[in-house]
Amino acid sequence: MSAAELIYDPYDYEIDADPYPVFRRMRDEAPLYHNEQYGFYALSRFEDVLEASLDHETFSSARGTVIELMDQPMKNPPMIFMDPPAHTRFRKLVGHALTPRRVRELEPRIRELAAGYLDAFVGSGGFDFVSDFSARLPVMVISSLLGVPEEDQEQLRIWTDLTLHREPGETGMSQAARDASGDITSYWQKHIADRRRQPRDDMMSDLMRGELEQDDGSTRKLSDGELYAFYLLLSSAGNETVARLLGWAAILLARNPGEREKLVRDPALIPGGVEELLRFEAPSPVQARWVMRDVEYYGQVVPRDSKITLLTASANRDEREFPDPDRLDVTRQIDRHMSLGFGIHFCLGASLARMEGRVALEETLRRFPTWDLEEEGLQMIHTSTVRGYSQVPIRF
Repeated sequence: MSAAELIYDPYDYEIDADPYPVFRRMRDEAPLYHNEQYGFYALSRFEDVLEASLDHETFSSARGTVIELMDQPMKNPPMIFMDPPAHTRFRKLVGHALTPRRVRELEPRIRELAAGYLDAFVGSGGFDFVSDFSARLPVMVISSLLGVPEEDQEQLRIWTDLTLHREPGETGMSQAARDASGDITSYWQKHIADRRRQPRDDMMSDLMRGELEQDDGSTRKLSDGELYAFYLLLSSAGNETVARLLGWAAILLARNPGEREKLVRDPALIPGGVEELLRFEAPSPVQARWVMRDVEYYGQVVPRDSKITLLTASANRDEREFPDPDRLDVTRQIDRHMSLGFGIHFCLGASLARMEGRVALEETLRRFPTWDLEEEGLQMIHTSTVRGYSQVPIRF
């Protein structure tokens, strides 16, 4: 890319490997950016991304939050692909199932799982932090909420990764992704049928028992299609974001050993450290919206019925909001960041994700206070929605 060009392509592997120089130029030179090739606008400054996230009437999620899916209507969209009032009703129903009590009660299980995975590698000299640990832990946690048998959980993670993967320039699903999507659909259809026959003490059984409010004040049970949308959202979003967060933690703390040492010396810093890791490398760096009315930014009009992306990862590195934003500082006092969203689409599982991140780091640093990366073995995943690594080999 020449000095004269400013190109943001969410499907470009080279940009995806390190988007921050491009994001900085966008914030400085084109805070409202237009990509003609794929037909979308982009906002990159913190205040713009925050305000758009809060304005669901102008920036709709009802056409989807993934650029390449916006022209493909869904029969039973997930909750994040909804606007009020439908979104409000579904979120209320999920909130009744994913209660603070249910989340709190998961901590001993999360710690037990983390300890079990990590203990196997004590004295081994190294392991792959993602494939052997961070990709497995959230699958087990979310799946336990959903009532998925332990023997099926790894396969569901593999299928999910396949559905999200994109080759350079590829905006649609590959045949492998479509096959994996079909496998996931078949699995959940069988799982739903089993739960209808025999409800259990899990979140999905709670959703089946729940009542969804209607426009006229009446209530009804969720359909199989609506339950499937919940399964898909909770299993994929809950797994992917935490897996990428922890993968980034392993990389960033290895590359910033002084920051890692602070957490080892004082584990009370870990919750704040999790927030800084989320800010520094957002697992979900791009959120797409559909523009419902003409709106003006920096003297340019974004016309109604346009696609726009809210670059949360860029917003998190905006020097207008964060001093010295490209420096990792686990003691940074963070009032807010964009990695878990704002407004009506603030991550419903934020407290669970934070708990998983905290417990995973506590257990990791207790056993492995130092480690090095095998840089040549690092392998990124490439999607337009999630950014992180599928393989992070470490040595100690």
